Amino acid sequence: MKSPLNVFSEIGKLKTVMLHRPGKELENLMPDYLEPLLFDDIPFLEQAQKEHDFFAETLRKKGVEVLYLEELAAVSLTDADIKKQFIHEYLNEADIKEEGAKQYLFDMLFSIEKPRELIDTTMAGIQKSELPEIEKKHLSDLVSSDYPFIIDPMPNLYFTRDPFATIGHGVSLNRMYSVTRRRETLYGKYIFNHHPMFKDADIPMVYSRNENTRIEGGDELILSKKVIAVGISQRTDIVSIEKLARNIFKEEWGFEHVLAFDIGQERKFMHLDTVFTMVDYDKFTIHPEIEGDLTVYSISKGTKDLVISKETGTLEHILCKYLELDSVSLIRCGGGNITAAAREQWNDGSNTLAIAPGEVVVYDRNTITNKKLEEAGIKLNYIPGSELVRGRGGPRCMSMPFYREDI
Repeated sequence: MKSPLNVFSEIGKLKTVMLHRPGKELENLMPDYLEPLLFDDIPFLEQAQKEHDFFAETLRKKGVEVLYLEELAAVSLTDADIKKQFIHEYLNEADIKEEGAKQYLFDMLFSIEKPRELIDTTMAGIQKSELPEIEKKHLSDLVSSDYPFIIDPMPNLYFTRDPFATIGHGVSLNRMYSVTRRRETLYGKYIFNHHPMFKDADIPMVYSRNENTRIEGGDELILSKKVIAVGISQRTDIVSIEKLARNIFKEEWGFEHVLAFDIGQERKFMHLDTVFTMVDYDKFTIHPEIEGDLTVYSISKGTKDLVISKETGTLEHILCKYLELDSVSLIRCGGGNITAAAREQWNDGSNTLAIAPGEVVVYDRNTITNKKLEEAGIKLNYIPGSELVRGRGGPRCMSMPFYREDI
């Protein structure tokens, strides 16, 4: 059976991708509670949806099949038992303080007949004001708080890159950095176990959401058929990278090396793909602020065990060595100007989505970086992002490739 997943590069022609169209979860963002939900601002939903639709249509015009997370998850609830299991897991992971509310919430969610409506409701979160007065039997019920939600919204879902990542013919079903994002991977679990596209394909899981160390998809980049790059970042632990490498090497897909990029723990560099993306066989975007202090470690497949070492030399030298190239070009965000670089990196100027070798999708607002990309011979497809960018993510963050042509 041909695998429905095939990602052995960052730049192979994109054939199938998964997105999530922003929904009511964004309307449940509140100024007082932005930080725990990992937002700095509140996007205007209607405009964010228009921008996202433009993004999706840009991909379709390039021959890309666009699938949506919410639709895949809905189709995965194939019978009453699976639906019941999903709701139980969702509620158990929702950190509900009021014991008396759990049974009511289960009954409420189970009574929703349309699977897509159920999925949308779980993504949006549930306000306390949506519940009736419930008999208070427990101390947790009696001690009320001013917090408005019985279940938090999931506003980060439109960054589909992070909860799970396609690697080779398999999936890294990730353990997320923040509690507020950990429920997102539950949709991936049900999609790969129960959706008709995947349930008979026996998709290998090279990382588990049940692991005790964190990793996120924005830190996982497939540089070639032999080489994967993973960021050591605010969101991804060093230990997780070694676990991932062991599991990938077991699959015999041809991957031989994992390069671990230590990019620091700052929020502005939250993932590797916010400071470094591949745009062509030998061309990469990079945020100049990370270059000086960047440390790279290699994890290689040995005859008996992993071979781990610290790399020396420039980033260009390391990339040439592992990608077997004579030279590479680093296209610096903001053209290398520290002020422009800081501003445009914050607005995801380095976060490009390659849809073919030398062709990428970018936000139109990062004019200096975009000009540098064009000067380097890269073909750009511009999308608006004034509202989408408020969640601190760009075109790569908002897309999860399922299938790329091999290069």
